[in-house]
Amino acid sequence: MKNYIVFLAILVLCACSSSQIAGDKWVGKTKQSLIKTWGTPIRVFDNSTDGEILVYADQIYHESNGSDSRAAGSSYWNYTYMYVDKSGKVSSFRNEKQNYPPQSLDSDKLSTMNLLTAK
Repeated sequence: MKNYIVFLAILVLCACSSSQIAGDKWVGKTKQSLIKTWGTPIRVFDNSTDGEILVYADQIYHESNGSDSRAAGSSYWNYTYMYVDKSGKVSSFRNEKQNYPPQSLDSDKLSTMNLLTAK
């Protein structure tokens, strides 16, 4: 029983940091290898003179008992913005949770808010 609790604690810690690690491992890799592994992004934005931003999104449904699933209920979106420089390499990334779907992302509005600039 003690081993089960330790395993569960490690699993929870790994799950919380997995999206950060997933983004870190792509910095310096090519855009083509990212798309080959992650698939086609949901949206692509021109990042003016810096390159482009590949947007990946996953809709998460929230159940009333507090756990996340893919069943009907209230939901939010997990976004991963992958910044690709002019040479075609991933230069940085950003993760965020939002309540709006990818179709409502407006590159002009977001760029004026300085949210879509490479860090």
